[in-house]
Amino acid sequence: MPQVNLESASRGPSAHGDGRPYDYVVVGAGFAGSVIAERLAEGLGLNVLVIDRREHIGGNAYDHLDAAGVMVHRYGPHIFHTNAQRIVDYLSRFTQWRPYEHRVLAQVDDHLVPIPINLTTLNTLFGLQMDEAQAERFLAERAQPVECIRTSEDVVINQIGQELYQKFFQGYTRKQWGLDPSQLDKSVTSRIPTRTNEDDRYFTDSFQAMPLDGYTRMFENMLDHPRIDVLLDTDFAQVREQLSYAQLIYCGPVDEYFGFRLGRLPYRSLRFEHKTLQQPQLQAVAVVNYPDEAVPYTRITEYKHLTGQQHPQTSITYE
Repeated sequence: MPQVNLESASRGPSAHGDGRPYDYVVVGAGFAGSVIAERLAEGLGLNVLVIDRREHIGGNAYDHLDAAGVMVHRYGPHIFHTNAQRIVDYLSRFTQWRPYEHRVLAQVDDHLVPIPINLTTLNTLFGLQMDEAQAERFLAERAQPVECIRTSEDVVINQIGQELYQKFFQGYTRKQWGLDPSQLDKSVTSRIPTRTNEDDRYFTDSFQAMPLDGYTRMFENMLDHPRIDVLLDTDFAQVREQLSYAQLIYCGPVDEYFGFRLGRLPYRSLRFEHKTLQQPQLQAVAVVNYPDEAVPYTRITEYKHLTGQQHPQTSITYE
């Protein structure tokens, strides 16, 4: 992965030494920017400069060894899943895979139960022994039909009623988004299913796996091309006038690109607190959610479940 400094980048593609302008500058070295750069270079034979303000590639999917030697995701857990075989085939050129099916538990009423809600969740919380058909009736009896579904609150109450909405969604959403579900668009919670069987997987896509050596290594392989240069720790807005290029592909915040002249978009950011524990494992699954608003974090992630790494210590993130 050829890395350059600003001086060499401003003269042209240093990987070729021909002084020609770059055909493309791609701003952002995450999933979108890295894939675009590879396709321009390998697929079309074009010279590309990739710029990122961070000191690393990979965007929010960046992973690395922490001080204890545990592989962690710096910006929270990223789980790969898709139903598109062409995407699997493409990424498999840059990584091998570790089979992994994501499972999440939620701390509710002193129980750790599967989320999305499933048959096990319902039986555990309510002390029942329902089968699938009984669970369907159970949820139907509690659902409160909403004539016109507009908000995230409407979606959930329409499906499972007020009680389960308050237990699983209301507090978690307030913490995650800083807004009540009644203030959020219906699309936010529409993607979370409710099941009446015992399937406790978070996703049901046909392909679920993790890059064997991590996301960062996959991106390094993707950008390791003689027609791609990478310029890190650089703010594009501060250097754009110094670069010579024909086309720009910008993968950063759109309001920032235009200098915030129409105001700032209401992006929501997260704060991560990383901690290493002197024990091999903390929790039974990679992610445990905490919907209760009395708990100051939304979830805890334990990365060794994702990576399969064997290590005497474990590293976690409070989010």
